[in-house]
Amino acid sequence: MPTSDEDKTLLLSCLNAQRDHVLGILDGLSDEAMHRPMLPSAWTCAGLVHHLTLDDERFWFSTIMAGQGENETEENRESAWIVPTDISAEALLAGYRDEIARANAIIERTPLEAPPGWWPEDQWPGWRLKDLREVILHVITETACHAGHADAARELIDGRRWMVLE
Repeated sequence: MPTSDEDKTLLLSCLNAQRDHVLGILDGLSDEAMHRPMLPSAWTCAGLVHHLTLDDERFWFSTIMAGQGENETEENRESAWIVPTDISAEALLAGYRDEIARANAIIERTPLEAPPGWWPEDQWPGWRLKDLREVILHVITETACHAGHADAARELIDGRRWMVLE
C-alpha cells in the first residue's frame, strides 16, 4: 500500500506532466497568435493560460487550500478569461510558471488529507472537495482538459502537434 508521501509524489508528477503539456504546446506562440480568437466565443490561448493561472493554480491552491479566500468572488474568476492584448505571450506563460511554483510550495507543505483552509459556501453550498488529494485530482482533470484545447488551438494556428506517433 503506497504511503501518503508516495501518493503525493505520484499526484504531483501527473499534475506537472499536464502543466508541462500546456506550457510546451503553447511555447513559441507569438503575442498575436496567443490573443487570436479561435472560437466564435472569442476563446484565445491567452485566455486559457490566464484561466489556468488564476482559476486553477491560484484559486485551488492559494485561495482554497491555503485559505486565502476571504475576498474571493465568482466575478473575480469570470474575468480570468478576458486578457488585455498588451499582455505578452511571454508574460502570460511566466505568470503561469510563477503560480505553479507557489502552488507546488503549498502542495509540498500540506498533507494530502488536509481539508481546505477556505471554501466558498455561498457560491457552492451543495458541493465540496474534502482534502488536498481531491483538489489535486480536480486540477489534474481541469489542466488535462485544457491541454487538449491548447493542442487543438495550436494545430489550427500553425500545424504544430504535441504528441505525434508516426
